[in-house]
Amino acid sequence: MHIAWTSFLLALVVITVVPGPDFVLVMGNAVRSFKKGVEAALGVLTGLLIHGTLATVGLSALVAAAPTALFVVKAVGAVYLAYVGFMTLRSASKPIESQPRQKNVFLRGMLCDLLNPKVMLTFLSLIPQAMDPNAAPLPQAAMLSAVTVGVFAVFWVIVVPSARQLGRLLSRPRSRAVFERVCGTALIGLAASVLAT
Repeated sequence: MHIAWTSFLLALVVITVVPGPDFVLVMGNAVRSFKKGVEAALGVLTGLLIHGTLATVGLSALVAAAPTALFVVKAVGAVYLAYVGFMTLRSASKPIESQPRQKNVFLRGMLCDLLNPKVMLTFLSLIPQAMDPNAAPLPQAAMLSAVTVGVFAVFWVIVVPSARQLGRLLSRPRSRAVFERVCGTALIGLAASVLAT
């Protein structure tokens, strides 16, 4: 089995470090608390695991091949990202003492990743290019999907503690409000980009 590991890993690292909705969501929660950052990251990884499983068994390819189904996935994902963005903007205008405690952070992270069609299309475009056409496809797809989730897991292990350090720098209410407004605006912008692609 001759998997194109070098090109696959290089492309995967680039995709991982480029900020997207998952990054904004995890960073926003990790700045508030380490625990919330971990919960958001675990939710994102769960979404990645589901995407990897669907890509492995070929269900994602079916959705990508059906324009109507793909549009529905995009629309639902964009609406959800916009909702999270507006909620983040809303919380930025309140003193931290009066803000409600964030609930279902794990679920938010999972849905943010799961409803992002770009993640699905990444699995469908990146993994097949690295596979050996002369070997059984299912074991290769499963292994490459697992590596993808693993690389993202390592990334979050680095990002969450770093974000918490940033949180200490943003301990002043005005600085925190600016940061949350940036995160909220970025999520709304990403929602628009999901629909535009």
